[in-house]
Amino acid sequence: MVKKDLSKFKLEAHPDISKPEGPVMVCILDGFGFNTEDKWNGIHMAETPVYDGLRKVEKRFRTVRAHGTAVGLPSDADMGNSEVGHNALGSGQVVDQGARLVDIALEDGSAFSGEGFQFIKPALEEHTLHFIGLLSDGGVHSRYDQLKQFIDGATKEGAKRIRVHILTDGRDVPDGTSVKFTKQLEEDLKAVREGGCDAKIASGGGRMGVTMDRYEADWSIVEKGWKAHVLGEAPHKFPDALTAITELRKGGVDGKPVTDQWLPPFVIEEDGKPVGTIEDGDAVVLFNFRADRMVEISKAFEYEDFDAFDRVRFPKTLFAGMMQYDGDLKLPAKFLVPPPAIDNVSGQYLANAGVHTFACSETQKFGHVTFFWNGNRSGFFDEDLETFVEIPSDNCPFNELPDMKAAEITAAGHEALRSGKFGMVRINYANPDMVGHTGDLEAVIRACTTVDKCVGELLATVDEMGGRWLIASDHGNSDDMVQRHKKTGEALMSDDGSTPLPLTSHTLAPVPVAIGGKGLPDSVVFRDDLPDAGLANITGTFVELLGFKAPDCWEPSLLTTKAERCSPMSAAAVIVDHAAAAESALAAAAPAAEAAMSAVTAAVSASAAAAAAAAAMPKSLLPCRAVTSFRDLHPQQSGRCHHNRTAATARIVASAEARITIAVAATAAGVTAPLCSSMVLPCDAAKVAASSVSIRAGNSAG
Repeated sequence: MVKKDLSKFKLEAHPDISKPEGPVMVCILDGFGFNTEDKWNGIHMAETPVYDGLRKVEKRFRTVRAHGTAVGLPSDADMGNSEVGHNALGSGQVVDQGARLVDIALEDGSAFSGEGFQFIKPALEEHTLHFIGLLSDGGVHSRYDQLKQFIDGATKEGAKRIRVHILTDGRDVPDGTSVKFTKQLEEDLKAVREGGCDAKIASGGGRMGVTMDRYEADWSIVEKGWKAHVLGEAPHKFPDALTAITELRKGGVDGKPVTDQWLPPFVIEEDGKPVGTIEDGDAVVLFNFRADRMVEISKAFEYEDFDAFDRVRFPKTLFAGMMQYDGDLKLPAKFLVPPPAIDNVSGQYLANAGVHTFACSETQKFGHVTFFWNGNRSGFFDEDLETFVEIPSDNCPFNELPDMKAAEITAAGHEALRSGKFGMVRINYANPDMVGHTGDLEAVIRACTTVDKCVGELLATVDEMGGRWLIASDHGNSDDMVQRHKKTGEALMSDDGSTPLPLTSHTLAPVPVAIGGKGLPDSVVFRDDLPDAGLANITGTFVELLGFKAPDCWEPSLLTTKAERCSPMSAAAVIVDHAAAAESALAAAAPAAEAAMSAVTAAVSASAAAAAAAAAMPKSLLPCRAVTSFRDLHPQQSGRCHHNRTAATARIVASAEARITIAVAATAAGVTAPLCSSMVLPCDAAKVAASSVSIRAGNSAG
């Protein structure tokens, strides 16, 4: 295998954060947003002691934006998704993404003047132009307004016969909206027919059971789509699409109601014949802009040598995708809108720096921690340095087995972390997202509880190895499981008021980010000058955890080091729980504090008990460390004390009442110790006597 030239992707050592002794783990909780904490929030309702502990660590927990313009989507009304999310997480950049690229191509006309459309154009006059994709305005895989513009544009370019093969959503948009979208499409196609182009809906089915499989998890899904779209064969036949969807939703499978995403395949017939089979010479366009669920159907249309299922016949078509869905496979060869070119991604820099990387998830998210993370590239940057492990997903609705493959992923993570081989370990837990898409709140609660437990186990292993960790998410989902009134935010209920209407789509919520680990210095914390940070800021953050300086081409790292330079203060060793504001106030009060210490020394000299206690103390005191490890957060799991506090430890605590209590250790020898946040320096205990002085500092110390 020829190695890629990565010489231009150079990382410099970080000036203040050294390389860790152990590995750095980046763990993505897919679909895990930070949202209103009510009974419809599956994360809030779950048992999550690990996550709850992370939230309590000051300056090491925050949220970032994961939707809209923060991840390259057209507007902040656009939900984030796993693809754009992992692009941002892996690249450190905000790049124009699928939907926005299509918008631009439609605005400037390049969608029709470009190579892709010009390739299919010869079919327009004498043959049929077929559009296949998700009928939705969710903006995750497709958008209805774009489909309409392509239909109208193709008509202007000379199309005489158009057939649309619709896949109903119910995941990125509320269940039941298939009826609304189908009505709209029928009205728009009627207008096209009135303009002289024969335009109709030809076939369809639900996205989870027809055509839109991904990562080759279940080729039978694609086969059902092929039979309906290409061959005109399906178990359900109807005179029009609206009737098809209405009837199938009522009782299309064994007489049981079916949701949009699970509608079985259907074909539209007239006079007993399908209205839109795909034949030699026809043009076929997949109108989804998102890649993952279009790759397999693209292979079926494009590959002469194909054995995933029996296609029965293989029409010679002019085939194009909305985008090129796999850059390494050059699939499809023709596309209407060029893909985003994401270079300077973290994988390139880490490979050039010689960092061994391990990435693991189950099938549903494996492509996200590899392909999308690496800037929409298949394969490796350096096969000798990168190890990718895929755990096969269960082949069933995920609410039936909400634990999914979390245990297997955790086991693989433990092995990688303990191997000593990898500097970077990248993990994705799919449960919060995939179970969230089912709309089953109880299953989501179980899924989030399971993932929290698994994360806790991995954090303990990172601590065991002296490493560092970063926990994050890519977008919201499990954080809101009910449809809500747009104005009041109240849960929407069924017509009889007995059942909440489930929300199966992603949310617009920000996502959590937490850092820590036994190998992370106390001084490394989140900076507070990036209130609008997004997922792309996380890339520089984990690269700095590895001990490198983040490249200038990325969004800024979230990290800062807070205890590099401190002002001296005589005869004391202190710890400040509330960092920046308290430090400033106390530095200003240093002269008064020194005077107070003189008084304290005199008072202590008069106390026989204090003197005896001082004489009994050990010669040196270890620093009291800030909460940086999993065992600090959960001491009951490690069997040791939460903090190594002693009577001679000097502390400063800024309380809610704006009082600062200073525990000072006076020394006759005039020992100097810096006044710093979240740290305690050792003192000679034989020379120290402890006392406590309260100083009213007002709001300035808050």
